[in-house]
Amino acid sequence: MDNETLTEVQQRWFTAGAEEFTDLELAATFLANGAAGDTALTQAHILLRVLEQSSDCTTLPRELQDQGFGGSQARAVVAGLHLCRRLDWPALRPGQKFSCSLEIFRHFQPRMTHLRKECFWAVLVNGKNRFLRLVRVSEGSLTASLVHPREVFRPAVLEAAAALLCVHNHPSGDLAPSPEDLQITRRLVEVGRLIGIRVLDHVIIGEEKYFSFADEGMI
Repeated sequence: MDNETLTEVQQRWFTAGAEEFTDLELAATFLANGAAGDTALTQAHILLRVLEQSSDCTTLPRELQDQGFGGSQARAVVAGLHLCRRLDWPALRPGQKFSCSLEIFRHFQPRMTHLRKECFWAVLVNGKNRFLRLVRVSEGSLTASLVHPREVFRPAVLEAAAALLCVHNHPSGDLAPSPEDLQITRRLVEVGRLIGIRVLDHVIIGEEKYFSFADEGMI
């Protein structure tokens, strides 16, 4: 790219596929919307450097703005990263069935491993344990106020779910259930028994391992 203008690089899209482009060329092409070629190339170098050094998408917009990116441009970069991650995460199919906690881990780990905050999900299933709906309940450190039974069971009642699976991540990498994890799980199980919607499992997702309340006989 050093001997090419950005326009010449963009013209190569018609003769070569995107797979033939370097990371710098792809970044420059992404950033070139309405920008001068030299500006896009310079920003592409900066973008790749910031991405290599940053591990938290929540601070990435500010980091990019500190390096001279406009606010809308920084948000577009982060939106693109999130979209790529979501598209890379296979969607749950209606009628899909989880047979064990390992299958839950394999499905959720790719999406949750990069998160820097705890996120809590409820997987609603029918009487044959087949998938009905995925509900994102909360984001942030788990507390009784963030994960309240009504926020978990309201969509379950609306979907006429027979049971549900709870899933959340531990960004720290420590998979041991916290006191809050234990309290929330007990409350959800108790409420589920009262209204006739079983809590089948609560799985804590780590980067390479997981913890299952059901496997440990805690549900």
